[in-house]
Formats: sequence, structure tokens, C-alpha cells
Amino acid sequence: MSKKGWIYITIGVLTLAALFAMEYNKPKKINWYPSYVSHHKIPYGTYILNDLMEKYFPNNVLQIQKPPFELLRRADSIKGTYFFVNETVSFEEAELNALLEWVDQGNTLFVASDYFEKKLLDTLHLEQTNVYNDEQLEPLFYYELVNPKIKHKRVQFTKDYYTTSFDRLDTLRTTVLGQVYSPSDSTDTTTKHVNTIKQVFGNGEIILTSFPKAFTNYFILKDNNQEYTAGLLSYLDKNEQIYMDNFHKSGKSFYTSPMYLFLNTKEFKWAYYLVLIGALIYIIFEGKRKQRAIPVVTPLKNQTLAFTRTIADMYFEKGELPLITKHKIDYFLEYIRSKLHVSTQNLEDETFLRNLSLRSNTDLKEVKTLMTMISKLKAKQYVTETELKNLNQKIQAFKANVDGK
Repeated sequence: MSKKGWIYITIGVLTLAALFAMEYNKPKKINWYPSYVSHHKIPYGTYILNDLMEKYFPNNVLQIQKPPFELLRRADSIKGTYFFVNETVSFEEAELNALLEWVDQGNTLFVASDYFEKKLLDTLHLEQTNVYNDEQLEPLFYYELVNPKIKHKRVQFTKDYYTTSFDRLDTLRTTVLGQVYSPSDSTDTTTKHVNTIKQVFGNGEIILTSFPKAFTNYFILKDNNQEYTAGLLSYLDKNEQIYMDNFHKSGKSFYTSPMYLFLNTKEFKWAYYLVLIGALIYIIFEGKRKQRAIPVVTPLKNQTLAFTRTIADMYFEKGELPLITKHKIDYFLEYIRSKLHVSTQNLEDETFLRNLSLRSNTDLKEVKTLMTMISKLKAKQYVTETELKNLNQKIQAFKANVDGK
């Protein structure tokens, strides 16, 4: 390889190395997926929540990996609070009935979800509505707890363009715990919407909040928001068992793909990419089959045409024009029989001439001229070179008409 070629290769390798270095040192993109999984440390995971629960409710927190219906089959031996937090917590009918029966026995159901299924809302005589950021270019909502005994500053959240709240409350049975509102640029009075309630149900109670992000890593670690989350958790009984649900989650609790380790760790991911690139380069440059050069064998030429020309030249040089003329006429008559399927026994027959004219697409006069010439030449013992050429021209013209050229 020339020196110029090595220079281009070196420049290409250095360029790739620089691109890899820039990509490797690029800040990792933040994953904002709302997983709510207990061991996820992404912004909308609940790793901090579960860590705080273990800290402030020691020996009373139990992580549940199975569906509630399966856990509550022996409801007599399970007492305490069942805690659900997810973007949307939706129970099946049998599952919801089992939970309500369990609450009726004197237990607590705590659910944090953006939306609730209609049957639960109908049971508690509640409705939900959306609250939008009116007259604001940037999303901004304020959240606060209404209990004066819980001292905390109102918190603001800027990641949602709308939130949900409870509407048409049964004020005789429902206790409002928290509110949400958005600031208004006009002189109108700001309307506060209920987003957290508590309601007695049989011998137990149900706590619902439509702001599940209050329990995520991002919210708890931002500013002094942990006071708001702690205020919500203060409604849990410290002396009872708390069952943390890990079944109703948007994200995966565990990963079954063996590639997750490589693709989720920067070092392993780039090592994996380099292996793939190296394999591709090997296939391109070294994957070709290596063997001895196969010699090029020139195929034998078809000598039939050359042989025919040689024989024709011999006849022509020896003056065998009558013989050449005879072969020429015989071959032509055979052509008429095989190509046009016309008998050539009588070349002067009027029916033969008309059929030949129609089938060969040739004027009848020309056909008669050609057949007359053939008849005369067959009868002559001596043929001139001019007569042979004229015959050949007439035959070639006739064949051209047959082929439509």
C-alpha cells in the first residue's frame, strides 16, 4: 500500500477514536420513565421512598411481589396497611372486592395513582377531573396539606401540564387531606382542588391521593419536598404492618434479558459495541476465503463458421459455381419446406406460388421471378458469378420478408 493510503487509514482511525471518546464521555441521558419500581434509582422510581419506609417504620415494612388477591386469600392473618403507588393503579373486580372486604375488617388501604377505576370511585361516591395550567406558559402546580398540625411549606411541581383531582365529594364521609392549584395571572380568585382524601370504610379506612409523583425519587430529593411526602406518610400507623405493593408497577421489577447488564452499564455497553465493530472489520478484511489463484482457461472457439467459409472458398476458387448454386438452391427449398410448410415439387404451379407469396409476406411477382430464376439455374450446366450473386440477393430478400425485417 502506498504512503498516501496509510495516511488516509490513520486519519480514519483517529477520527473514529475521537468519536468514541466523545460519545463515551457524553453525559448519560436521564430516564424519565414513570416506573415506580422500588429498586429503581431513576427520577420516577421509588428507591428513596422504600429506603425511608424501612428507616421510619423499622421491622414493619413488608415488600409484596404477588397480586393482592393472592395475598389476601388468608385475610384473617393479615392486618395493617396495604400501600400502592404507581402512575395508574387499576384493580380487577375480584381483586377490588377482596381489598374492600379486607379494609372493612379494620385495615387501611393507601393508593397513590393519577387515575382510579370507576367502581372504586363509585363505591366511595367520588369523581375525578383534570386540572390544567391556565394562562401559564410553563407548567406549574402548587401542592399543600390542609392539616394545620402538619407543618410544611407548600411545594411546587413543574413537570406536569395537568394533574387530576377529586370532584363531588361526599362531605359527610370524606376528609380532605391535600389540595392542588395553579397560579393565576388574572385578578380571579385561585381555585384549589382536592387531590388527597381519607374516607372511613366499614371498620377501616381508605386514603387516596392523585399525586403519586410525591413518592418518587425526583420529588423527595428536590428542595424541601420531603416534608410534603412525610406529611402524607404520617397518616400510616407506625404500630401496624405496612405491605408495600410491587405488583402493580409500570416498570419491570426485574429484567429477564441477559443483555440488560451490558446495555445498562456504560463500560460494558461500549465494550460490546467494540466487539461488534471488530467482528465486522474481521469479516470485511479477513473473512474472505483464501486459496490458490484459479487459472483462466480460454474456452474453445466454435470453428463451424470458419470451416464452412473455408469449404466455400475452396469451391469458389476451383470454379465450382454450378455446384455452389445447386447447394444454395437445395438449402433454400428445404428452408421453404421446413419454415413455411409448403411443398416444392412443382415450382411453377400457380397455387404453390400464391401460397408461398401469402406465407412469406412477399409480392407474388417477386415470388414468380425468384422461382423462375431457380428453375433456369437448375437446368443450366454453367453458372456465372453474376447469376450466383443475383440468386443470393433474391434469396436474402425473400428471407427478410419472411422474418418481417
